[in-house]
Amino acid sequence: MIVRDADRRDLARVAALHADRIAEGFLPRLGRPFLERLYRRVLLRPDAFVIVAADDDRTVGFVAVAADLGALYRSFVVRDGAVAGLRAAPRILASLKRVLETLRYPASERDLPDAEILAVAVEASAAGRGVGRALVDAATARMEALGVRAVKVVTAADNVPALGLYRSCGFTTRARVEVHGGTPSEVLVWTAS
Repeated sequence: MIVRDADRRDLARVAALHADRIAEGFLPRLGRPFLERLYRRVLLRPDAFVIVAADDDRTVGFVAVAADLGALYRSFVVRDGAVAGLRAAPRILASLKRVLETLRYPASERDLPDAEILAVAVEASAAGRGVGRALVDAATARMEALGVRAVKVVTAADNVPALGLYRSCGFTTRARVEVHGGTPSEVLVWTAS
């Protein structure tokens, strides 16, 4: 397995992995073109990145991280919002409440780091082989190299595999929130040693 920085050629596969493997939240409902545009914006920002894991030249997992989630969302809305919004308009309107909740979330949580792991997804055939852990460890190492001392991640409170992964990578639960009303989530934080 090779863990490397993603580039534009990886975006379609990253979007597909997100849509296929991440059931929580509303982003998968907005479709692969929307996700591809979102991850393109992540790649274009100097304070964000996507790392992929490849097995025999096939991308089997990814992690996406932003040093400032609020800034990433603002940049996406300003630079990509019109095109992405038009393409996904019916889906966005159907999920408008969740869209607004997601945009408000980073600003609504105090005493948590700005840096966040946006998503981690691993192909089903690669699950249980340490791919997720390699990706999360690579992401936290990169953040530490950039001088970021703490990173958060949000996952559903009942997502036992994800909670286990993050805890095995040194994250601890810092808060319980409802980013989307009625859906409890845990905010876990990794701190550089």
